[in-house]
Amino acid sequence: MREIGDELLRWLEAGERFVLASIVGVRGSAPRDVGATAVVHADGTVLGSLSGGCVEGAVHSLALEALADGEPVRTSFDPDPDDPFAVGLTCGGQLDVYLHPVEPDTGFGPAAAAGSGPAGTGGTVAALSWALRSARRGLPVAVARVLATGRTLAVGTDEHVGGTGDAELDGTVVAEARAMLDRNASGIGQLCVSGGPEHSVFVESWNTPPRMLVFGAIDHAAALARMGKFLGYHVTVCDARPVFATRRRFPEADEVVVRWPHEYLAEITTDRRSVVCVLTHDAKFDVPVLREALRGPAGYVGALGSRRTHADRVERLRAAGLTASELERLRAPIGLDLGGRTPEETAVSIAAEIVALHNHGSAHPLTHTSGPIHVA
Repeated sequence: MREIGDELLRWLEAGERFVLASIVGVRGSAPRDVGATAVVHADGTVLGSLSGGCVEGAVHSLALEALADGEPVRTSFDPDPDDPFAVGLTCGGQLDVYLHPVEPDTGFGPAAAAGSGPAGTGGTVAALSWALRSARRGLPVAVARVLATGRTLAVGTDEHVGGTGDAELDGTVVAEARAMLDRNASGIGQLCVSGGPEHSVFVESWNTPPRMLVFGAIDHAAALARMGKFLGYHVTVCDARPVFATRRRFPEADEVVVRWPHEYLAEITTDRRSVVCVLTHDAKFDVPVLREALRGPAGYVGALGSRRTHADRVERLRAAGLTASELERLRAPIGLDLGGRTPEETAVSIAAEIVALHNHGSAHPLTHTSGPIHVA
């Protein structure tokens, strides 16, 4: 939903009628993950995609039916090998899709935010609008929807908007949504309060973008900054040399910082989603910043340089006190073996290694592998 947020927010603020069609479950291979959303306007206009074409026609028809009925619907698309005309994914996967009609709220005041009104109204627009505005400001937010009713809550780190109509259930949903937001997880949870019935609640987490920290303002850094932005990272290029670390040289970066890399890294917050790429291949820069990075939480730490440069770097890092287990985290020479030489080709190889590590991929050619392409 977030990737079509600007247009969707305009529809919400204009009081348009539409259906949110969201993937809430995936089994097997599928082109899009849980949380992918297409929006079908009452006039038939579509934003976004769920499958790249396989189920779009059926989703469009079902969405218009749901909008006419005014009730949310959950449906599945399963491949049928015996029916060549059956709607399903050509890759053989299965999708669970939630169709959620959204009507204009009675207003954006306290009554709307509290979740009053019939299913699909009374707070949904207020909650979705608040969530999209928060995401636009770079704030982490989760959108929680009760599947049976469509009642919606937008949950931030310190506040929330919307409601289910049940204050006790609201508290449970908010707690679960915040826990999932902290893990950047999306999916369906079964929640209940006071021994009552279970409520299926779909939570879609929109965490802040992960950080890519590029140390060394060289040509390779410019190419990697472009690649990092393409992959959705908040990209920072940092170098101690002001003549090289300039906005003009790195227009795609979110930040260009003139600091000693190790001092800058020591002062900022990183987490397991963070990526650290050290491109200077100069010991006076490399060793201090790698010592800081390898003792921090970043999920990926890589360093550019030849094998000879790396062998010397490892000895210097050992002398600086790094342990064998800390050194095992270092990806160097950085990137996958793609045979590339240019800064752009090098950036692709680094990005490929980051994606493979993040998704636990083998990095082998799919031609030479078997089994599912998309591993759950």
